[in-house]
Amino acid sequence: MSRTLSRPRDNRMIAGVCAGLARRFGMSAGIMRLLFVLSVLLPGPQVVIYLALWLIMPNEERSYRAAH
Repeated sequence: MSRTLSRPRDNRMIAGVCAGLARRFGMSAGIMRLLFVLSVLLPGPQVVIYLALWLIMPNEERSYRAAH
């Protein structure tokens, strides 16, 4: 079964981006959040990418309605 990339309504900390990515790739949301926090310590556009995904990724509710 293919999982779509969307921000879940449950298990959110801030916007649900890490939880959505974790669910899509079959990982724990806690592990994904830890990886994100560790990646922020490195130079790069991680926060900008997070904000972009927050704007681009649909909420789980909207993607459910679109599929049915």
